[in-house]
Amino acid sequence: MIIPQGTEITVNDAGQLAIRTPGNLIIQNPGNYSHIVSTSGSLRIDPNVKVDAVTVQVADTCFIAGSLTAWHVKARRVVLEKGAQAFIVIRDSEQLELDKTARLVGNFASEKELYLLLGRFSQQLQALPQGLSPVGQEAAAELAASVAEALPPAEEKKPVEVASSEVQQKEPWQPASAQEPAVQTWANLLAYLETVLVKEMASAELSPGARAGLHRALTAVRGGRPDEVREAFGELEMALFEYSPLVAEASQRLSRWFGGEPPVFG
Repeated sequence: MIIPQGTEITVNDAGQLAIRTPGNLIIQNPGNYSHIVSTSGSLRIDPNVKVDAVTVQVADTCFIAGSLTAWHVKARRVVLEKGAQAFIVIRDSEQLELDKTARLVGNFASEKELYLLLGRFSQQLQALPQGLSPVGQEAAAELAASVAEALPPAEEKKPVEVASSEVQQKEPWQPASAQEPAVQTWANLLAYLETVLVKEMASAELSPGARAGLHRALTAVRGGRPDEVREAFGELEMALFEYSPLVAEASQRLSRWFGGEPPVFG
């Protein structure tokens, strides 16, 4: 490893290195890192060198000639040279250059985009291990466990009591003038939405993406800001591959509150 003057190197409890340097950094040996930071220079990973890192933050260019596996890479430019391999979950860069023999896996724009896409194909993800070899099934199980740990846990909160007719009866969509008496106020509507979301999150069959979408919607409801609640329910349509009649009804009632626009869940 070629280390510029002024570089700081630390080791965490898991044995991962953290490097922070003001200049250009060249990695010539394989290693496992928590963070790699170049505040004003570039990073280069030499050929046949495998680097694992949680985050990589480079002021200028991240040159990859070997192999890089990272959760988040932020740089002005990311360059994959001949034969390079990069497994980058989230890439934040202005430019991306790939040699025709290079390989890039991942490349999401944000965690939100990742969760929404996984939630959209939850059925396919749940069925995936059935067609894998024993080694592949073990890897899939480890991946599912790691994703579940990364997602925010479902909050345990006593549901607000709601009239049984509100939960069980599914009514056709009506204009705003026909709102139910129980949800004529914003506070009552929020209480109803919270009850529905808490009930939905109790399902054991939720995919990681679906659980993340429901958690965001529940957080927005508990925050009480109308624009955030409306946006969160719009995202639920992408996060839930299949949504229950209860969630669809909640979306209809929320739409009626905003003036009779078509329901989010059509």
